[in-house]
Amino acid sequence: MNKVAERAKSLLFEPGETLSQRVVRGGFWVFALRITNRLFHLIRTIVLARVLAPSDFGLMGIALLTMSALQTFTQTGFQAALIQKKGDIRDYLDTAWTISALRGLVLFAILFLAAPYIALFFATPAATPIMRVIGVSMLLNGLANIGVIYFQKELEFNKQFIYQLSGTLADLVVAITAALLLRNVWALVFGLLARNLVRFVMSYLIHPYRPRMRLEAGRAKELYGFGRWVLASSVIVFFSTQGDDILVGRVLSATALGFYQMAYRLSNLPATEITHVISQVTFPTYSKLQTNSETLRTAYTRVLQLTSLLSFPIAVGIIVVAQDFTLAFLGERWTPMIPAMQVLSIYGLLRSVGATIGPILRAIGKPRLDATMQFIQLCLMTIIIYPLTTSYNILGTSIAVVVPFLIIIWVGLAVCARNIGATLWDLLSLLGSSLLISASMMMVLLFLKYTILNELPSFPRFLTLVTLGLLLYLGLVWLLQRERIAELKQMVLAVR
Repeated sequence: MNKVAERAKSLLFEPGETLSQRVVRGGFWVFALRITNRLFHLIRTIVLARVLAPSDFGLMGIALLTMSALQTFTQTGFQAALIQKKGDIRDYLDTAWTISALRGLVLFAILFLAAPYIALFFATPAATPIMRVIGVSMLLNGLANIGVIYFQKELEFNKQFIYQLSGTLADLVVAITAALLLRNVWALVFGLLARNLVRFVMSYLIHPYRPRMRLEAGRAKELYGFGRWVLASSVIVFFSTQGDDILVGRVLSATALGFYQMAYRLSNLPATEITHVISQVTFPTYSKLQTNSETLRTAYTRVLQLTSLLSFPIAVGIIVVAQDFTLAFLGERWTPMIPAMQVLSIYGLLRSVGATIGPILRAIGKPRLDATMQFIQLCLMTIIIYPLTTSYNILGTSIAVVVPFLIIIWVGLAVCARNIGATLWDLLSLLGSSLLISASMMMVLLFLKYTILNELPSFPRFLTLVTLGLLLYLGLVWLLQRERIAELKQMVLAVR
């Protein structure tokens, strides 16, 4: 067995350690690290929202939407294939990097040439130079060191965190400095470029692998056999998660897009972090032991339980404090986004649950099932999004995003249950108690908000509601889910 495989095996199979213990420990650790990363993002968002106008965020949103579309439709899925692949992957790295570098160059050229026509589609000519400049990011991403894939494959999340945090800090410093000096959309552009440039440099400083330009058709075809379903899934996810942005920017305005994207970003920030941690920890872990169905089932139920305990109270909490948070931190000019933010918090809750399904289906070699469910969700959203958006603006768009996911999540849990040897009721019972506790917390907080706390200014009321909500939820969990908390505690203590 080669050294890479031996290292991965020793990392996963510590004496007396089970897969579920490994997942829980990794999840807690990565989540703790991600809090730091997201705290900087939140600070950046609040400061820039105070300095820049919603239309500035809308212009940048159009540019980012275009770049995301190009990246999605040309995605190879090679990274997921390399993580899922058993054994040593070193012989595949140069081919994967070569294709990545060529892809980055082609995408930069396409974006540079197509920018005026894309800006015309959105009726925002000012977006043209922005798109051309941020295209440099695709060059940098394509040339980044492919060796960083080992951070996820070998579960070296400490290095992965350093790699990501370096770019986040660069974005924070450059964007805020530029915003104070320029007070326009270019602050966002320069922050993005700084983030990708720093991560490009760090990828070579933090990992010793040095890629070479080499293309082996056989190895590329082998990786693409798995990656094509990741591509299909990514395209569907793009339309499911970005189609609403396209419609808002095209049918409404750049300002409306700025409101909508800010509402989405803030309402889904906790869910985004939970989904990131779930995918980052569970996919490579499941992939290492993809043939052990009993262990996979145990690990999945633990992950689903932990996810509901974390995401459900956060989602309902956002519904309660959305207005106070917006007034206290962003200012009155952002108040039109509040209803959409509250509706989208439900979407964030559903996303966190849905994020437990995709990794295990991909890990057991069934990415097609994941792509199929996402396609059904997209079809449902396509049917209702235009009439709801034209009738109710960004609130209608938010409803159109939530309803299809609410339907498809039942299908996803049923498919997942069947593939891990569980029943749908087994999984729903894990979610039901967390949902009941979170709903009870929300009702109490809403009562206090509109009675006893009604006269308080926004900032102290926000802090009071957050504090009371945290204490109330912890108390309810301790009373009603004491046995499950004890099980999770034993698992965490066992892997110290």
